[in-house]
Amino acid sequence: MDDASIAAAAAVYAIDHVQLAMPPGGEAAARAFYAGVLGFTEVPKPAHLAARGGVWFVSGAAHVHLGVASDFTPARKAHPALLTGDLDGLAARCAAAGHPAVPDQPLDGHRRRYVADPFGNRIELMEKVGSTHPQEIP
Repeated sequence: MDDASIAAAAAVYAIDHVQLAMPPGGEAAARAFYAGVLGFTEVPKPAHLAARGGVWFVSGAAHVHLGVASDFTPARKAHPALLTGDLDGLAARCAAAGHPAVPDQPLDGHRRRYVADPFGNRIELMEKVGSTHPQEIP
């Protein structure tokens, strides 16, 4: 294998998941927000990790893991950006659940809003301008 082939094989090509922190005992609030409001589906954690607490979610290609941090501090700047095909509808669901989604300036052909999860972690919600497919990947 030549150097170019090795470099290509070693290149990062996707994100498997994003992990966010939450305080101990936050699983019910995480389920209410990520499954109930954002529409994710909870997936079981592997048995050897389940004892640590936390909860994992998936929606399309987006995987979000919430892990317990005893010294929890919310991520107010660092954040995942989640794509949706209905930003206005998702923002309305967030607001109805007590999590207002604050508009931000468009970026690279996307409309955007920011919302805080129940723990104060920043979540960016993005919709591709002109998108009609809810799981379209640019």
